Amino acid sequence: MDFKNILKNKTVKNAGWLISGRLANKLLAFIVGIITARYLGPNNFGLINYAAAYISFFASLCSLGISSVIIKDFVDNPEEEGKALGTALGLRAISSLLSALMIVGVVSIVDRDEPLTIAVAALSSIGLVFQIFDAFNQWFQAKLKSKYVAVATVIAYIAVSVYKIVLFALGKSVEWFALATSVDYIVIAVFLYIAYKKNNGPSLSFSLKKAKQLLSLSSSFIVSGLMVSIYASTDKLMLKQMLGEASVGHYGLAVSISTMWAFVLQAVIDSVYPSVIEAHSHDLEDFNRKNRRLYALVIYTALFISLIICIFARPIIGILYGEDYLPAVAPLRIIVWYTAFSYLGVARNAWVVCENKQRYLKYLYISAAVINVVLNIVLIPWIGTVGAALASLITQISTAVILPVIIPPLRPNAKLMLDALLLKDVFPK
Repeated sequence: MDFKNILKNKTVKNAGWLISGRLANKLLAFIVGIITARYLGPNNFGLINYAAAYISFFASLCSLGISSVIIKDFVDNPEEEGKALGTALGLRAISSLLSALMIVGVVSIVDRDEPLTIAVAALSSIGLVFQIFDAFNQWFQAKLKSKYVAVATVIAYIAVSVYKIVLFALGKSVEWFALATSVDYIVIAVFLYIAYKKNNGPSLSFSLKKAKQLLSLSSSFIVSGLMVSIYASTDKLMLKQMLGEASVGHYGLAVSISTMWAFVLQAVIDSVYPSVIEAHSHDLEDFNRKNRRLYALVIYTALFISLIICIFARPIIGILYGEDYLPAVAPLRIIVWYTAFSYLGVARNAWVVCENKQRYLKYLYISAAVINVVLNIVLIPWIGTVGAALASLITQISTAVILPVIIPPLRPNAKLMLDALLLKDVFPK
C-alpha cells in the first residue's frame, strides 16, 4: 500500500473517531440540554447564554490564533513538537487568565446592578483557564490519533451530564449551572494530558524564540478570530441589553439547535486538515482538488440538514422544549442557513495557511464585524431575535462568499468554493 493510501485510510479512521466521539457527546448534550432549558426557563437559560457570549468573545484571545498554525509547525518541524506545544500552553495560560479577569471586569461595569449576572459570568469564565489544554488536541490531530480526543470528550460530557443531573435532583440555582463548562474542560484537560504521556509525547518546554515564531504566524488569526468573536457574540450581548434575558434564551436556543449537528462538519474538517497540508507540499493539483472536495461536502451536507431543520422547526421546539420557547422558531428558520457559510470559513483555514494568506484575513473579518454590528444595531430594535438571526446570516454569507471576491489575494479560494458548489473538478478523473 502506497503512502497516499495509508494517509487516506488513517484520515478516514481519524474522521470516524472524531465523528463517533462527537456524536456521543451531542446526544448526551442534546438530552441534558433539553432538561436544562426546561428547568432553568428562558430567563435563566438566557443568562447562561449571555455569559457564554462573553466566553466566546474572549476565546479567540485565549487561543491567540495558534491552533490554526501549530499543526503545520508540527508537520514542518517534528523535532520541535515538545517545544511548540509547551510554548503554546504557556502563551495560552497567560492570555486565558487575563481574559477571565477582563470578563469579570466588563460584566461588573455593564451589568453593575445585576449581581446574579455578574456571578454567572464569573463562574463561567473559570472554564477559559482549563481550555488551554485544547492545544493537545492539535497534537493528536497532527498524528491522526483523534480517538484519544474523542474518548476524552465523551468522558467529559458524561461527567458534565452527571453533574447537571445532580443539580436537577438537588434543585440548585443557575450559578451552579454556570460551572458546568469548567467541569467539562477540567476533565478533558486531565484525560488529554494522560493520553499525551502514554503516547510518549515529547517533553514540554517553553521557548521565547518559538513563542515569537508562533505569534508571528498566528497574528493575523488573532485579529480575524477576534473579529469572528465580535460577530458571533454581538447579537446575544445586544439582545440582553435591548430586550432582556428571555430574548437571549430564545435566540440562544435557536443557535444551539441550528448547530447541534455541525460537529460532523468540524470532525471532517479537523481530520482532513493534515492531509490537505501534506498535499500542498507534494501535488498542488491534488491540493486544490482536496479543498474543492471538502468545500462541496460542507456545502451540500449543510444545506440538506438546514432544510430539514427549517421545515420542522416548530415541532422540534414545541415538543422538546415546550411552549415557553416557541418564540425561538422564527429566528431558528433564518439562522439555520448560516451553518454552511460558517463552516466554509473554517474549512478555508488549511488553504490560507498553506498559501500564506493569513495577513489578508484581518481585512475579511474586520469588514464582517463592522457589517454585523451595524446590522444588529439596525435590525434588533426593529424585529428582535429575527433581526439578530438575519444579521448573523448576512454576515456569514459576506465572510464566506462576497468579501473574498472583493479581496484579490483571496479570489483563488473563492473560485475553489464556486467550483465546489458546481461540483467542478471535485472528483478524480
